[in-house]
Amino acid sequence: MWVLILSEIAVFGAGLLAFLAVRLTDPTGFAEAQSHLHRTGAAANTLVLVTSGWLAAIATRAAEAGQRRRLRLLLAPAILLGAVFLILKASEYADLFAQGIGTETHAFYTFSFLLTGFHAAHVLAGMVLLALVGWLGTPKAVETGAAFWHMVDLVWVLLFPVVYLL
Repeated sequence: MWVLILSEIAVFGAGLLAFLAVRLTDPTGFAEAQSHLHRTGAAANTLVLVTSGWLAAIATRAAEAGQRRRLRLLLAPAILLGAVFLILKASEYADLFAQGIGTETHAFYTFSFLLTGFHAAHVLAGMVLLALVGWLGTPKAVETGAAFWHMVDLVWVLLFPVVYLL
C-alpha cells in the first residue's frame, strides 16, 4: 500500500508542478479562468475530507481495540462524507459545463479537470476501500484503508490552494 500511496503522491505532485509551470506562462488567463470555480464549495470539500479522515483515524483505533461495531459506525460517515465530496464536485463540474467551459476552453481548465477529476476517482476508490476494510474489520485492514484515505486527504489539501486560491 505504501508503494501505491507514494506513487500516487508523485503523480499528483508532477501534475501540480506542471500546472504551476504552465500558469507562469499565462497568469492573467489562469486568474480569470480560476474565477469561475466554486471556491466556497472547494473549501467545504476540504472540511468534508479532513473530517472524514479524522473519522477513519478514530476507526483505526477502534479496530485496534477490537471494537468492530464502533469502527463500522465511524467508517460509515467517513464514506458518506466522501459521497458529499463527490456531489459537491459534480455540482461544480455541471455548472462549469453549463457555462460552456470544458477541458479545451483554457489550459487552466485542462489541468483543473484532470487534477480534480483524478482526485475524485481516488475518492471513489477510497470509499470502496473503506467499505471493504470496514467489512473485514481487522486492525491491519482498517489501518491500510485509512492510510490510503489520508493520502486522498493530503492530495486535496495540496490541490485546494493551488487550483482554487493561488
